[in-house]
Amino acid sequence: MDAEVTLIHTGQVIPAVCVDLSSSGMQVQAQRSFKVGDTLSVRIDSEHTALKGLEAETEVVWVREDDGGSQKLGLTILKMN
Repeated sequence: MDAEVTLIHTGQVIPAVCVDLSSSGMQVQAQRSFKVGDTLSVRIDSEHTALKGLEAETEVVWVREDDGGSQKLGLTILKMN
């Protein structure tokens, strides 16, 4: 998928990339460290004016360190906004 997303955690806005998206969760890659249990707001903007973007409240359920200091995160969707 590789879509640009915005993560919001404790008021900080962090750019990330959504690697995979399903009805119950998503996998994202971010340059910032998170831990299991962190709650994140995720925003995926739509490039089409007729389509609304996605906004969701999520929780980190797994973390994998990648080379270069980034992380892949497994997020479960708690609520769609």
